Amino acid sequence: MDPNDAFSAAHPFRWDLGPPAHAPPPPPPPAPQLLPHAPLVNAAPRELEDLVAGYGVRPSTVARISELGFTASTLLGMTERELDDMMAALAGLFHWDVLLGERFGLRAALRAERGRVMSLGGRFHTGSTLDAASQEVLSDERDAAASGGMAEGEAGRRMAMAGKKKGKNGGTRKGKKARRKKELRPLDVLDDDNDGDGGSESTESSAGGSGGGVRQREHPFVVTEPGEVARAKKNGLDYLFHLYEQCRVFLLQVQSIAKLGGHKSPTKVTNQVFRYANKCGASYINKPKMRHYVHCYALHCLDEEASNALRRAYKARGENVGAWRQACYAPLVDIAARHGFDIDAVFAAHPRLAIWYVPTRLRQLCHQARGNHAHAHAAAGLPPPPMF
Repeated sequence: MDPNDAFSAAHPFRWDLGPPAHAPPPPPPPAPQLLPHAPLVNAAPRELEDLVAGYGVRPSTVARISELGFTASTLLGMTERELDDMMAALAGLFHWDVLLGERFGLRAALRAERGRVMSLGGRFHTGSTLDAASQEVLSDERDAAASGGMAEGEAGRRMAMAGKKKGKNGGTRKGKKARRKKELRPLDVLDDDNDGDGGSESTESSAGGSGGGVRQREHPFVVTEPGEVARAKKNGLDYLFHLYEQCRVFLLQVQSIAKLGGHKSPTKVTNQVFRYANKCGASYINKPKMRHYVHCYALHCLDEEASNALRRAYKARGENVGAWRQACYAPLVDIAARHGFDIDAVFAAHPRLAIWYVPTRLRQLCHQARGNHAHAHAAAGLPPPPMF
């Protein structure tokens, strides 16, 4: 037997493992998962009728806005430009005139509702988040405005280049004097300058008003019969005559504001009225277009039956609106002939025409017809025609 084995048997060896190890601490309980804030029930926007209640918006106007597909949530997320487009769509599609108080009331109601929703913890994005129906209504208007803006920008660049070339060549002393006089004219004189008769033959492509931005362009006019609504991207003649009635309403509002402030009020539709209409969101009403068709509106006011017959005849022949516009001169000259060819007196005697300037072309035609009439009387040995 090995002595080492005997020693090991007598003195058995034991490992000193020390005190028992502590149990590992339990893992911390998982942090409670934060649930997203559920939106408050009261933070949701109210119905459109409740939203504008007490702000002077007529129920019929609210109904028209709803027919276009707009809701309270849509209006809350729209910008000021989109609100103007929506009101322009009301006038263009339904021929619905949104009153000035309704425009301010609708904006005030939207501001109050945004403040209420924000105070209750709700969220909304002010941007172009529109309903599908709203986008469908306004897409055509935006496309037309964008294309018009690009065309105007291109035309402006061409005019600027032409002006630079002319400046390098040097202008005449008379032209420099005229420009200097125009720059030195006071602001109130420039505001009251309505160009009298000179703006009647301007084309619609000119910029209207002085809003500073791109003017909203409308669809072209087509010859329509009385009561007929133009289809596709066109405007009828009933809508054209409705724009003149809107100008008369804006003139009355400008006169009321001027009287309240103790200022001189215009008696005719001047640049001041067009600027006021543009500030109210009616950018589709511009001076070149209204001056261009004012004699057509005059025939509609003086002899509605003749105007309707002319519209039906040109619609049946498929004529464009330019040919119809030129044909409106002859009946007006005949009307002036019954009053001594004094077309200014004819306009002044009619309550709806007294606020419009007589077009230069119409005055020239009346003067020419009066001369021919006088020559015919002289050749026949008759006395000259009586004056008005």
